[in-house]
Amino acid sequence: MTMWRPTMRRGRPRYLAIAEALAEDVASARLAPRAQLPTHRDLADRLGVTVGTVSRAYAEAARRGLIAGEVGRGTFVRAAAGGEPGVAESDAAGIVDMSINHPPPVEGAEAAALQAMLATLSRRRDLAPLLAYPPDAGSRAHREAAAEWLDRGGHRVAADRIVVCSGSQHGLVALLAMLAREGDVVLTEELTYPGLKAIAGLLRLRLSGVAIDGEGIVPEALGEACRTSGARLLYCVPTVQNPTAAVMSAKRRAELAAIIRRQGLTAIEDDVHGRLAKGPPPPLAALVPESTYYVTSTSKTLAPGLRVGFVAAPPGMAERLAATVRVTTWGAPPLTTEVVAGWIRDGAAEAILSARREEAAARHSLARETLAGLGARTSAGAYHLWMALPDPWRSATFAAEAHQRGVAVTAAEAFLVGRGESPAAVRLCLGTPRTRADLLRGLRAVRQTLESRPETALAIV
Repeated sequence: MTMWRPTMRRGRPRYLAIAEALAEDVASARLAPRAQLPTHRDLADRLGVTVGTVSRAYAEAARRGLIAGEVGRGTFVRAAAGGEPGVAESDAAGIVDMSINHPPPVEGAEAAALQAMLATLSRRRDLAPLLAYPPDAGSRAHREAAAEWLDRGGHRVAADRIVVCSGSQHGLVALLAMLAREGDVVLTEELTYPGLKAIAGLLRLRLSGVAIDGEGIVPEALGEACRTSGARLLYCVPTVQNPTAAVMSAKRRAELAAIIRRQGLTAIEDDVHGRLAKGPPPPLAALVPESTYYVTSTSKTLAPGLRVGFVAAPPGMAERLAATVRVTTWGAPPLTTEVVAGWIRDGAAEAILSARREEAAARHSLARETLAGLGARTSAGAYHLWMALPDPWRSATFAAEAHQRGVAVTAAEAFLVGRGESPAAVRLCLGTPRTRADLLRGLRAVRQTLESRPETALAIV
């Protein structure tokens, strides 16, 4: 085992600094192919960081293809492409990644739809507009297709209120850049989407966590947060919340809508999983349309690589949002947006969505059987589970132990807003493993980890 000690750059999250140092040392040959890396605990002790930080760093390095693990042996630097096969290159012995919330693979449905659409495009004579700069909000035809897509999901919005973005993450960046100034407070669930935390750091906004329960944001807590923080901006995920997978009831949504109106809040409703859910209540944007921006994307439902998202703005606000889109990206790519619009028009989008739901349901079934009795919770259509951990487990310790057993999961700390006490829980993503067999292997490793006990820490005397 190498005595590797990374040189970490300042100003970066520690787990990213470790992963980036590892990448540099692999590129410079300071770390040789198939070199065995220190254990999570050894490197954590060496660097004075938590085991969870090292686990996140190793998971990020694995995602980049730099390292891989062999259950029972350790973590190894991957050999370069074309090199001799080594223990760290065996996919069968590698880490099952359940830490990233990707849609489950349905390559057959996607590939067939893309081939058909490209063939259709190749026969058209009016392709020039797809190679030019688009209108800031997207073309009229693309906005109408977006309105049709939202309508099928139960949210009827006029096309002139919709702005096309390069995925929902871009939509959130544009919205927060438009609606908030540096130092402003943004209210959100106390456990929230990590992408929001990244945007807040980029724009130098302050996030304030609001208490949640099994349905999402607690109305009384939101009212109190408004009074104490003076915030005027709320971000929330009422349907298939990330990370808890909660779905807010119609009653709860009505209660939040009343508070949004009473407190004069502007709300950003993230509904990227909405089309996957089974009959969710109407969105907040339908209850408070005058002050709610509704954000959705085709990444979870159709294909993440197309990078197409839609924002439905309150009446009269689409033009202002479109101006911010222009500043950030000059408009979503017309070619990929045309693929999505074509799929919506010819029915391919519904076929892909149905295939995603079917695969998600099959993976849910595997998870229910394998994790029966362990307290994992989710909702129909979700690609992830939220699992509370019994004493004496802590989330970072569990993630580290699970990694040693061959599966990467995400500790609750990654979702925590502020410096409060993190719950003992982890998120398990069902979509990222390439096959159901890989998923089953990861789920079994999770169960084995949970049925063991964490390493007993040395007493401090």
